[in-house]
Amino acid sequence: MLSYLLAVLAACANATSSVLQRKANREVPKKQNLTPRLIWSLAHQPTWFGGVLAITAGFLLQAAALGHGQLSVVEPILVLELPATLILGGWVFRTRLGRREWACVLVMAVALGSILYALSPKAGPKSGVHWYIWLTAIGLNLAVAGALVAYGRRGPAGGGRTDKKGSARQSAVLGVAAGSMFGLTAALMKAMTGTLAHGIVALVTHWPVYGMIATGVLGMFLLQSAMNAGRLIAAQPGLTLSDPIVSVLWGVLVFGERVRLGWFAGLAVVSGLALATAVMMLIRSPLLSDESGQADEGQAEEGQPSARRRTVRSAGR
Repeated sequence: MLSYLLAVLAACANATSSVLQRKANREVPKKQNLTPRLIWSLAHQPTWFGGVLAITAGFLLQAAALGHGQLSVVEPILVLELPATLILGGWVFRTRLGRREWACVLVMAVALGSILYALSPKAGPKSGVHWYIWLTAIGLNLAVAGALVAYGRRGPAGGGRTDKKGSARQSAVLGVAAGSMFGLTAALMKAMTGTLAHGIVALVTHWPVYGMIATGVLGMFLLQSAMNAGRLIAAQPGLTLSDPIVSVLWGVLVFGERVRLGWFAGLAVVSGLALATAVMMLIRSPLLSDESGQADEGQAEEGQPSARRRTVRSAGR
């Protein structure tokens, strides 16, 4: 049960980081996007540092959860970061969650509980993972991510193009690539917690910690590329769902974690589909839309007329 609690706390910490960093970015001029001045401006805001501390806490809580539990348990729970971000963001930005948002949050919680009940993951053998299995699994994971990146480059964004037009397809594909890399990072984090049990010297003299850092940085780069290629609404579903799926595959196929089969597997599949549907609906909430913050800023600066203009534009659509 401790791993469940730590995973939920990690999801809440990650959600706190997302909200704080979003709040800090709303204070920075949009013209600084993708420039070194963006980081310089954010570094002068205590809110941004709060976000950095929160994501650090999330990382440590996730590592602690993986130290006490299985990948097949911890990583699916981190999906709760999405509804936690929405709820916390609604409180911070003074927006009210509607019935659709609360319904999606409820469905996600029930579906996640059903998945964990159906799979009932158990720890694998204590003998560890052989080097050739590591090499094969990492190679396959990197190959899948590489293929997704190669496919995601086919579009108007990136490649040195000057066209500022984004692509929902590119953003979605790169979001899945980023999620697959975060799944690999979680697997290496799991291996790192095993070496940490033998002391700090064992930790710094074994490769998993360095592999975890490298794949984590690569995952962050792919995530930023996904956000740059298109809107958040296109990138987030693939990112949210591919991370736990890849992590569960690592847990079962590499670490030997045991899950229940038979009709339990069918229940897990149905619950997974319900979870995916709730994620797709929740990410389309106006409260998570890229334009929501701009709309709030416009209303604050221009008063009620901006709200009327949005109403006219909505009616026109």
